[in-house]
Amino acid sequence: MPQTRTNKLIRRALCVLFLAPFSLSSLAEPSVQEKATAAISYNVPHLVFEKNLQPISYNENDSRRALNALKHDALIQNAALRSEIAFVQDLESSTVLYQKNSDAVRPIASISKLMTALVVAESGLPMDEMLEIIDEDVDRVKHSSSRLSVGSRLSRADMMHLALMSSENRAAHALGRNYPGGLPAFVRAMNDKARALGMRNTRFVEPTGLSSDNVASPRDLVKLLTATSQHARIQQYTTNDQYSVQPMRGRQLVFNNTNRLVKNANWDIQVSKTGFINEAGECLVMLTKIEDREVAIVLLNSSGRYSRIGDAVRIRDLVEKSNGLAML
Repeated sequence: MPQTRTNKLIRRALCVLFLAPFSLSSLAEPSVQEKATAAISYNVPHLVFEKNLQPISYNENDSRRALNALKHDALIQNAALRSEIAFVQDLESSTVLYQKNSDAVRPIASISKLMTALVVAESGLPMDEMLEIIDEDVDRVKHSSSRLSVGSRLSRADMMHLALMSSENRAAHALGRNYPGGLPAFVRAMNDKARALGMRNTRFVEPTGLSSDNVASPRDLVKLLTATSQHARIQQYTTNDQYSVQPMRGRQLVFNNTNRLVKNANWDIQVSKTGFINEAGECLVMLTKIEDREVAIVLLNSSGRYSRIGDAVRIRDLVEKSNGLAML
């Protein structure tokens, strides 16, 4: 074998011997990248470490609010109101506290008299002017009773008082009839006022509420309650427990409020009105304070003579319990 070739073979052998430890070490100890690749390839569980991960924080207030929301929903489900339509709103915050069929438009019966009183109160007509009940004021449609016989004479203020407090239909009709332009002009004024207040689902055809064509939505009635609360006379008349008048010489009549809650010292009622015709059922609207919250309550088509009062009490209990949850 030539010397040159022999030298080359010797040099190759020495290189292999010199580099062998490094190659074997490399084969015996895989790199980090190779380990990760192998782990993924063979589905071997492994830990992945990331930088800048923040620990999970649990907000106690958020948890409390979530729990209270669940409790509030349970309260609402258990309210068991007997009114077909119910709407309760905090007037300061506009928060809806309770609603049931709140978008429905229904006959509102004698709640119409709140608009009757509002139009009269803002008309500028003399409140001490004497008005007389005539045959035209007698209800020929539903034949409702009245203690004001034909020929009774009372001031406009007294007519409004009885219409609001005792839901006197003849008094309300006389108020509309004695408006400038008569009943047609008065009804137009009622509807104009409703539009001005944003009561878009409301319509009036007469001032007493005896017609089932007098309709409104619960949200509209909250707007009406708010508007009437700006008039001290309407506030007083709707919340008086009792009132005496002398419609004829030598005849004294005592009238009572149709809402018995005004007699209850536990209630702070600013505006109140009841209503009933067959098409509307038992109705009640109130603006009241419950634990320093000014609350509007609308109850329509309640079944049973006293069910609207019972529903009002249940709503008060609901609001009080909701306030308690909010404070936790």
